[in-house]
Amino acid sequence: MQKRKILKPKPISGFPEYTPEIRRVEMRWIDTIRETFERYGYVNIETPSVEEAETLAAKGGDVDKEIYGLQRLNDDGEDKGARLALHFDLTVPTARYVAQHFNDLTFPFKRYQIQRVWRGERPQEGRFREFLQCDVDVIDQDGISHDFDAEIPLIAMQALNAVGAGPIRFMLNNRKILTGFYQGLGIENAGDVIRVVDKIDKLPAAEIERILTGELGLAADIAKACLALAQIRSTDNRFADEARALGVQNDPFEEGLTELAAVMDRLNASEKGACVAEANLGIARGLDYYTGVVYEAQLIDYPEYSTICAGGRYADLVGAYIKSDLPGVGISIGLTRLFAKLVKEGKISGERASPTDVLIARFPENDVLALDRLASQLRTRGINVEVYHETAKLKNQFRYAERKAIPYLWFAGDPHEVKDLGAGEQSQADPASWLPSRLQG
Repeated sequence: MQKRKILKPKPISGFPEYTPEIRRVEMRWIDTIRETFERYGYVNIETPSVEEAETLAAKGGDVDKEIYGLQRLNDDGEDKGARLALHFDLTVPTARYVAQHFNDLTFPFKRYQIQRVWRGERPQEGRFREFLQCDVDVIDQDGISHDFDAEIPLIAMQALNAVGAGPIRFMLNNRKILTGFYQGLGIENAGDVIRVVDKIDKLPAAEIERILTGELGLAADIAKACLALAQIRSTDNRFADEARALGVQNDPFEEGLTELAAVMDRLNASEKGACVAEANLGIARGLDYYTGVVYEAQLIDYPEYSTICAGGRYADLVGAYIKSDLPGVGISIGLTRLFAKLVKEGKISGERASPTDVLIARFPENDVLALDRLASQLRTRGINVEVYHETAKLKNQFRYAERKAIPYLWFAGDPHEVKDLGAGEQSQADPASWLPSRLQG
C-alpha cells in the first residue's frame, strides 16, 4: 500500500484568517457597518470577483503589477492570457455595473459594497493580498449635491463608532485648494507636485522640499510655499484664514476653501463619537480622478499605521463605458486593515466561539424525534439550539457546553428544566415562552 502523503498546514502569507471567536466579531462588524449604510438609504450591490483583465489594467499606473489573472491550471489554450482577473478594488466593478444597469437605476444612485478584493502586494503589516473593503458611494448624472461631501465621511464615522473602532482622525482636504494654489504660484506640473506633497506625513519636510526643488525643479520660495500650505491643520475653519494668508488668490483656490469649510461645519455640528474631523491641507489622495473634497482616516493611537479609510469626490465614474458624465462622492473602509491591527494590539479579544444559546441534553431514555421537535420549536422563536449529537453521560455533555461557552443546558421532560451554566441555577422552563438572557427585554 502506498504511504499517504501528509501535508504540513501553514498559513498563506497575505491571506488573513481567524479563529471562530475572532471571526464572530468580524461578522458582527460587517453586519453593523451594513446596517449603518442602510440607515442612510444606501442600497447594496454585489459584483463578481472577476472583471475583464483588460478593463482592470486600463486604470493605468502600476496597477497591472497588482492584478491576479484567473487561469485554469490545466490550460488547454482556450483561456490563455488570463482574460479574467480578480478585482483589486471595488471602483472598476462599480463603474461597469452602473454603466451596464444605467437605465434600471434611480439617481442619485446611493450604493454600498462589502466585498473581498485582491492585490499583488508584498505582505506586511497593514498590507494584504486578500482583504475586505466596505465602500459607500453616491453617483449622479451631470452634477452631484455638495451635501454628500459631508454625508459620506459622516456615514463612515458613525459606522466605525458603532463597531467601537475609535479613536479615529478623519483628515479632509479639497483638491481645488491644491490645484488653485499651485496655479497661483505659476506651477505647471500641479499633478506631480500633488503626488509629492501627499507624502508629507511619511517623509520629513526637508525631504519633500528637496524633491520639489531638485526633482521637480521648483524655485526655493515656491517649494516653501507649497510646504507651508501642506502643514496647515485645524479642527475648525481657521485653516481657511491661514491658507489665504499665504497670498494666493484665484477662483479655484477660493472655491475649494469654501467647499471644505462647509463640510467641516456640517461635520462639527454632527455627532462624531470617537472620531475627530480635521482639515489637513497636506493630504491629496494621489489618484488623479479626485476633483474636490478628499478624505483619509487613521487610528489616533497608531499614527504610523496605514490609512484605514479613504475616498473623495470624482468627476466621472463611467467614462470608459458610456458618454454620460456621472460624478460621485465615496469612501472606502479598509475593514481587514483596521480589524487586523486591532486584533494584533489586543483591542479585539473575541467572543464565544459558538452562537448556540442552549444545548439540549440527550440521554438513552429520550426520543430523539421529540428532542428534534423541541429544538425546532425553540428555533422558530429565534433561539439558537443544538441537540447533543449522541446519548452520553451528563459530565460529557457539560464539558461540551463549557468548551463551546454555551450558556444553557436544557433537560427535556415533564416538566422541562433549564440550567444556567454561568449562574449554576436550574429551573423549570416552558418551550413556548422561555428565552435566553440574550433575547430578554
